[in-house]
This record gives sequence, C-alpha cells and structure tokens, in this order.
Amino acid sequence: MNKRKQLGKLKADVVFPLPEALSEMPVGYTSFVEELRELIKTEKFKIIQKANHQMILMYWNIGLLILNKQKSLGWGSKVIDRLSVDLKTLFPEEKGYSPRNLKYMRKFAESWPDFSIVQRTVAQIPWRSNVTFIG
Repeated sequence: MNKRKQLGKLKADVVFPLPEALSEMPVGYTSFVEELRELIKTEKFKIIQKANHQMILMYWNIGLLILNKQKSLGWGSKVIDRLSVDLKTLFPEEKGYSPRNLKYMRKFAESWPDFSIVQRTVAQIPWRSNVTFIG
C-alpha cells in the first residue's frame, strides 16, 4: 500500500496527499515561495494597469463615436439616455454605462481629440482622475 500521508476515506487507487510540513522542506524553499509571491504581485499589478489602460482607450473611443454621431446626425442627450439603457441590457454584468459616464466619455474624447496623446499619456491615468480633469 502507498505510504504517503492522505486525507479522507481510503479508496482503491485514490490518494489525496497532504503536503509535507514546512519544516520538512529543503533549504531555500521559504525564500522561493517569497520570490514567487513577489512575482505574482508584480505581474498582477501590471495586468491591472494594462486593463485600466485598455478601458480608458475604450472609453475614449466610445466618447468619440458618440461625439461624431451627435455632430453628424444632430443627436441630442436623449440618445445618450437610451444608449445607456441599451448598453446596460447588452452587458448586464458590467458597470460604467450610466448616462453620466457616457457624457464623461464624450467630453473626454472632445477634450483630448488627439488619439496619440490619449494612448501615450492620458490612458496611464485612472478614469476618475481623467473625469476630474475634464469636469
């Protein structure tokens, strides 16, 4: 029979191994775990930064599309109210499509018409800070 420590009921050909005690781990194991912890924290932070960057670029694009439709077709603020309802229906698990936020997106695109500046600089700033700048 397998002499590994196990958890749960004994079943043929099924073993749920228990981890060895930390004191039984080889020299350097604890520092290795700490190294992995730092790596994971650093990479998760980069992922959050990249997601924020992409979200702000998306908000700028949405704002630009709204701005262009309003200019070319004369759409008013009623369209934004309706658009908010429709986007919330299409993406019920997401937030950020309130009429107020859609108006911020439009103002954001209007305030920063040069995409290269938005992409390079403004998208590095959190959305709430951008809203404060344009407000």
